[in-house]
Amino acid sequence: MKTVYLDNNATTMVAREVVEEMLPYLGEYYGNPSSMHTFGGQVAHKVAEARLKIASLLGADPEEIIITSCGTESDNTAILSALANNPSKNHIITSRVEHPAVKVLCEGLARKGYRVTFIPVDPEGRLDMDEYAASLTPDTAIVSIMWANNETGVIFPVETAARLARERGILFHTDAVQAIGKIPVNMKGNTIDMLSLSGHKLHAPKGVGVLYVRKGTKFSPFLIGGHQEKGRRGGTENVPSIIALGKACELAAANLDKENTYVRELRDRLERGLLTAIPQCKVNGTKDERLPNTLNISFEFIEGESILLLMDQFGICASSGSACTSGSLQPSHVLRAMGVPYTMAHGSVRFSLSVYNTAEDVDLVIKELPPIIEKLRVLSPYWATPQGACATA
Repeated sequence: MKTVYLDNNATTMVAREVVEEMLPYLGEYYGNPSSMHTFGGQVAHKVAEARLKIASLLGADPEEIIITSCGTESDNTAILSALANNPSKNHIITSRVEHPAVKVLCEGLARKGYRVTFIPVDPEGRLDMDEYAASLTPDTAIVSIMWANNETGVIFPVETAARLARERGILFHTDAVQAIGKIPVNMKGNTIDMLSLSGHKLHAPKGVGVLYVRKGTKFSPFLIGGHQEKGRRGGTENVPSIIALGKACELAAANLDKENTYVRELRDRLERGLLTAIPQCKVNGTKDERLPNTLNISFEFIEGESILLLMDQFGICASSGSACTSGSLQPSHVLRAMGVPYTMAHGSVRFSLSVYNTAEDVDLVIKELPPIIEKLRVLSPYWATPQGACATA
């Protein structure tokens, strides 16, 4: 059975070209890039080349790139660095729909005495910019707001938000893990101070990420121990993965137009097909400012996990918008923040596509999902009729 992989916001396949680029550095070229000898020096040269490719995708300078282990490390480092460099400031601003890498950290900091403002979103998932602007104070140490939401794909106006923060002398960080490689990003054209990305979201391996730190930004390292990354992140470099990430960034730059034409067309084809074939379903998130690859859709009166299990029988891979699989009976914090009714939020599914998907992949979902939804609704005590009238039980 063919696997139809539509879960690219969770992780991506490692591109063939990326594997080929990194393989020699898993075997033949195993030198430490910090070594003085030529054998290590040739590895250091390749790492520098990869850093240049990463910087090019971001419209940044190579010295502004700090290699990390993942997006979570990058997020944590950015926020904790800002607090360390502004010890007199006790206020953090973020949003209600952040990835746990930011959300859980900020909740923990709140328990330690920091004042944290969680900016709300509207029913379309858009950030409340009026409340954001009103929340900026002289006591604010850092703002951390994601560039694009991992569940709905909604794109936030982070460049505007960063400008407002800069005008008040406040550091601004964005978790751009879902945005990089899908929409154009040029760090020379904005005032964002720090940015996080993760390699496995753009066809590089897991276990490598980046923290962009704008020149002149005060910075305190999170991992201390060695002189690597110009003293900003200790630890021997993960050479094969860094080289892989450089190649993945090169491919992402080349595929950016395809993401916004071919992938967007596939996503829209899937959206139209499901909305036409299935009653009582709704797209979550604004259609105007949304990543070209992401569709979050809710099916009323059924559980998202049940949908995933039945789709899996046809080789279809997607994600649920519900947190039930993590042991919680609560639906996604993102959908709750948007005010999506529980009867819809529990039945949400996220499809996230890539350049490696095809029209045949999409058509398989359009064919197989409607009978799955119909079957589950027949079993639901809240679905009384084929027309979708909700039972009173």
